[in-house]
Amino acid sequence: MPETASPAGASASQEAEITAALGKRSIVLVGMMGAGKSTIGRRLSARLRLPFIDADMEIEAAAGMSIPDIFETHGEPHFRDGEARVIARLLDSGPAVIATGGGAFMREATRNRIRGKAVSIWLKADADIIMRRVKRRADRPLLRTADPAATVGRLIEERDPVYRHADITIWSRDVPHEKIVDECIEALHSRLCGAGAASAPKQTSDTMDATR
Repeated sequence: MPETASPAGASASQEAEITAALGKRSIVLVGMMGAGKSTIGRRLSARLRLPFIDADMEIEAAAGMSIPDIFETHGEPHFRDGEARVIARLLDSGPAVIATGGGAFMREATRNRIRGKAVSIWLKADADIIMRRVKRRADRPLLRTADPAATVGRLIEERDPVYRHADITIWSRDVPHEKIVDECIEALHSRLCGAGAASAPKQTSDTMDATR
């Protein structure tokens, strides 16, 4: 935790220590659509003075078409294959803060690459939060269903057990964005720079409680 007497200086010190401890590794944000991965990722990258990369935008650039068009033209399996290739390339180009699509972490090979070349943060959001954030957007291929709320519920049920393999879990909820970023910084510092950080077991996630 930052010292209360000089929070700005302590925070800057934490951030510098995090980037030093990362080395060539990246920070990868995972979680459901609408969890805030891009929004939080941009702010986190600014705090850590690292590049921010939106994996979905990189996929669109590589394919020369939008993600909805990729789904419609080639199907989801084709999209997932391209997504895995793009994320592998991004991880080889670190360090950076990388926001991934909601399904990226579901592929075992991608999870293994992230585990080896990054620190992963699961931005965990409940169904109500997700629906409020995505219901006005038309660029979510997986929500083009008769009952988007039921689809979100099904995806959460399928994906949450896999997202739990992320190194760190942060609750994404309706609070100022900087509060979420502060919690990411604190959890990253604890994992990477705290006592025993070098020997911290990979399967153990550090969780910031939304009720704090």
